[in-house]
Formats: sequence, C-alpha cells, structure tokens
Amino acid sequence: MSFKALGRVAPPLAVLLALAGCTPPATEGSGDAMMAPTSRLETVADNGMLRCGVSTGLPGFSATSPEGATTGIDADVCRAVAAAVLGDSEKVEFIPLTASQRFTALRSGEIDMLSRNTTNTLSRDSAGGNGLTFAPVVFYDGQGILVRQDSGIGTLDDLSGKSFCVNTGTTTERNLNDVMQAAGIPYEAITYQTKSEVSQAYQEGRCDAITSDKSGLAAIRSGFPDADAHTILEATLSKEPLAPATVEGDSQWSDAVRWIIYGLITAEERGITQANLEEEVAAATADTNNAALRRFLGIEGELGSKLGLPDDFVVRAVGAVGNYGEMYDRHLGPDTPVSIPRGYNANYLDGGLQYAPPFN
Repeated sequence: MSFKALGRVAPPLAVLLALAGCTPPATEGSGDAMMAPTSRLETVADNGMLRCGVSTGLPGFSATSPEGATTGIDADVCRAVAAAVLGDSEKVEFIPLTASQRFTALRSGEIDMLSRNTTNTLSRDSAGGNGLTFAPVVFYDGQGILVRQDSGIGTLDDLSGKSFCVNTGTTTERNLNDVMQAAGIPYEAITYQTKSEVSQAYQEGRCDAITSDKSGLAAIRSGFPDADAHTILEATLSKEPLAPATVEGDSQWSDAVRWIIYGLITAEERGITQANLEEEVAAATADTNNAALRRFLGIEGELGSKLGLPDDFVVRAVGAVGNYGEMYDRHLGPDTPVSIPRGYNANYLDGGLQYAPPFN
C-alpha cells in the first residue's frame, strides 16, 4: 500500500514508517496483504504532481507575483525536479511555508520536498534532530546585518543596545545570540514569523537593524522604496549553506533530488544550456567516442535507471530551467533587482564552490 493510499486517516505508525521509507512490521497471517510503502519518488509519480515547500516571499529565491506565478532559484529547483521525474516542469504545487512550519510540513507528508532557503546544520540533518536529508547546496551564504545608511552604524560594537528584527524559529535568531553574547554586546531581539513582517517592522522603525542571510537582506532591500538608503554591513556572523531537503530514511527519493541538482551544476561546467541543449544531445548521439557526455545526457549507461528516473533526466531538467548558472543569473544576477555577485556560488572552474561528483 502506498502512502498516497494511506492518506491522512492512516494509523500513526504506518504514516511514520511510510515517511521513513521503511517496511511496516508484518502481522501474523498477513502474508502478502501488507506491502511495503513506496518511496516518495513513486508517490510523486503516482500523483502526477510535485508538492514543493517554498518561502512565503523572498525575491530571487521564491516569491509569488500578483499574477500568481512563483519565481526564484528555489522555485526553479522544484521545476527541475518535476521535469526530471514527471516530464513537465509545470506539474508543481508550490506551498508557501513560514520558517516554523517548514519542517513539520515535510515530516508530515504535506510536501514532498522543501526548497526554501534552508540552512544545512547538524541538528537538522541528524535523526535526533529534524530528521532531514539535505540535497546539494544551492546557495552558499552568510548571515549579515542591514541598517539605515544614516544610522551611524558600521560595526557590531555600534549595535550595542540596539534592536534587531529577526525571523523566529531560524538559525538566524540563534546565530545572532551566539555572536552578540560572545562579543559581550547587549541587544534586543524582536521576532516575527515571516520575512515580510520583519521587513515591514524595520521600515516602520520598530527596530534598528535586520539580521538574516545576506542574500535575504539583499532581497528584502530590493523591495524598499529607496533601497540605496540602506546598507548591508561587512560583518558576516555565520556560514549559511542553503539547500533543499527531503525526509530522512527515503534514500531513493533523496538520491533522485540530489542528482537532479548535480545535473544542473554539471551542465554549467560542461557549457550545456537551454539554448544549445538540443545541439549537444544530437552531437553526443552521433559521437560514440564521447562516453562521458553520452552517460551524462542519458544516451548510454542507464544512470537514470539506477535512481528510478528516466535516463535523460538531466536533459529534461536543463530543458526546463537551464543550467545552474542560468538559474542564478535569471533570479540573482546583475540584471536583477536583487543582484548578488556569484562569489562562492560560482562553478569550481571559476573559483567557486559549486562542484558536482562525476556521472559514472
């Protein structure tokens, strides 16, 4: 019986086992009546739809336009997974989640995967913590501080006795306390559920500063009426590797999501784009000597089958959203309101950290 069949009325034990990708214990005389639940990969295929948890609104990562379109690099990761698994990048249901809702929604099965500017940490990755399995890092970030240009604030010491607007239930809140406590700097934290509430409170003067991932601060600032009147301090409070996540214990699903993202990273490394994809596939089909490229594009090697995916899953994903660099430029590049330099997020060939294992 699949988790889809179990639905919301399933016994709690069965639900937990289904989420973990485990086989329920056999009952006496049950024989073949009780079957092992399927992987989330099969559930998504059966449903014909990917339910993807995203933020409630963060420009460049996942934000909904007045017309109802969800855009951003996190949203495009969802589309790439839907294209690879279902053959259609539009078969995604975007589910906006606050920071405090996101892990519960994933563990309960309300969503199939989380693609929501979420930091990979030990406690979230461990079975004793949130019980997540993280995909490759989509954005390497660090926590920063946003203040008004005319505030006279330039360093952490200048923030002594000042107030911060901050998202509750995040590593951001904890990191702020760790850094300020270690530096012996008194401060006040004013917490809110969503980034839009944080932004609104700051603009209304209810706090002196905002702290969040620097990418998030750039996104928030891009929506201000006078963005140039605000600055992000040089100080970096933490490491924030932001990555999609699936529920721990379902290796088939987590492997599929992981290698779809690696495919986007490798496509940039190989110079394969949406525009030249068809040409690259045709060339690799004709060139039987280029085994590595033929494996990557699913022409030979049956690598996709090992993941439970179509062998051309990379072609499907890149055809839908482009390679990693194209996604980045489209949502975070110099021609966008957010405009964040690639930095650590450049491909390793260009001195960055985006690096994928070989498709062998």
